[in-house]
Amino acid sequence: MMRLPLLVSLLTFAFVATPVPARQAPSTLTVPPSGVLGVGEAQLTPAFWIGLQAQPDRVILDSAAIAAQNAKLLQRDPSMHDLRALPTTLDRARVTGWIKPLSTLPAHPLYDVNGKPVPASALQAIAANAALDAIPAQQETRYGLVVHRAALRGFPTTLRVFSSDDDTDIDRFQETAEFPGTPVVIAHTSADGKWLFVVSPRYAAWTGKENVAEGSAAQVFGYADKKPYRVVTGASVRTVFTREQPALSQLQLDMGTRVPLLTGLPPDQPVNGQTPYTSHVLQLPLRGADGKLQFAPALLQKNTDTAADYLPLTRANLIRQAFKFLGERYGWGHAYDGRDCSGFVSDVYRSMGVQMPRNTSKQAISPALAHRVFTDKDSRQDRIAAAYALQTGDLVYIPGHVMMVLGQFNGQPYVIHDVGGMSYRKADGSRARVKLNAVSVTPLLPLLFNDKQTFVDRMTSIVRIRP
Repeated sequence: MMRLPLLVSLLTFAFVATPVPARQAPSTLTVPPSGVLGVGEAQLTPAFWIGLQAQPDRVILDSAAIAAQNAKLLQRDPSMHDLRALPTTLDRARVTGWIKPLSTLPAHPLYDVNGKPVPASALQAIAANAALDAIPAQQETRYGLVVHRAALRGFPTTLRVFSSDDDTDIDRFQETAEFPGTPVVIAHTSADGKWLFVVSPRYAAWTGKENVAEGSAAQVFGYADKKPYRVVTGASVRTVFTREQPALSQLQLDMGTRVPLLTGLPPDQPVNGQTPYTSHVLQLPLRGADGKLQFAPALLQKNTDTAADYLPLTRANLIRQAFKFLGERYGWGHAYDGRDCSGFVSDVYRSMGVQMPRNTSKQAISPALAHRVFTDKDSRQDRIAAAYALQTGDLVYIPGHVMMVLGQFNGQPYVIHDVGGMSYRKADGSRARVKLNAVSVTPLLPLLFNDKQTFVDRMTSIVRIRP
């Protein structure tokens, strides 16, 4: 822990001032009928922002550099988990260290989806279901693959809980989601036997046992490494309907998911009752009745938004990929089959092969990523200068939120982000509030964090994926 500031300082990069158009005061930006300051129909297309780039198709990092960056992330970032480096046995201290910090009940009251307080007895029963006392002194390291989009929870329960009686969106037990084919370590089972505590490369949490099929390390990592494959480059795609394999019928695959192809099949023979010549034949994991890992074919139409490899990391692709989520409803912890702010930016980068920590708090301080860190010593002028030096694809962090930079327009830096709402000062000094609750395009500078501070005033970090 003491080495973290040194690592971050070694990765700090300098913002070089570049000429920008004459700056337009935020208070003079046009307010369209939507209320979203400075954003018209033109700004809601990727072509608009790509057209502002000097070299939109220049490769920022090639595949070798991205692989090196991902390896560095696994080695240096304590929020990531190198599953292949784990020992063949896990001791109680390691497993407890994964579970206990996550599965600790908050001190403040929690409310259910109807706005009613959740009784303390119910919460204690949920916490007891984690069965920490049942963790063995030593256990064999077990592996598995996620078989469909799976919610990862802070506790072994489906109960949705909220911090206030008027909130039904931010479920405090919802952590994230993992996608089909993600390798995991199975570290523990709940007292009721219905939940598994799993460790994925970027998270550790509870998931329903039906979401994971257990296999050997060779099966799990062999599948993860298998070639050839397809990478999902759309917001999401679905496999073809099939009665023959209902578990793989219309299976959702989200952006950045890499799925191996099943090769060697006769091209003139049906797969799941249908000709495969118009589709890619995927090999997907299945959970057998005994919970063990199986594999089966599924078809994915060739006209869906996928690619034979990860997309090149370019500014044009960053913009295109981000806009594929435009208007998707905000989903805390990847709820609602969507994603939240950090899930949004990480899924965009993942479609180009770049791995990132799951949460904003970890992304913003990752010792493996290049940062410009802000402290109380940075003046407002310093922060404004940094905002004007932002480049397309930069990630801007404030407490609890992250935005991706689109570029400069009319002397204003603009961002795309998955956000609940926006506030800004109107020309008369009053405060305008707009509920967004979706992936949205906004200018950066006018956004208010509170009555006295803007987002720029509260910037904690800027991350730039760079050579």
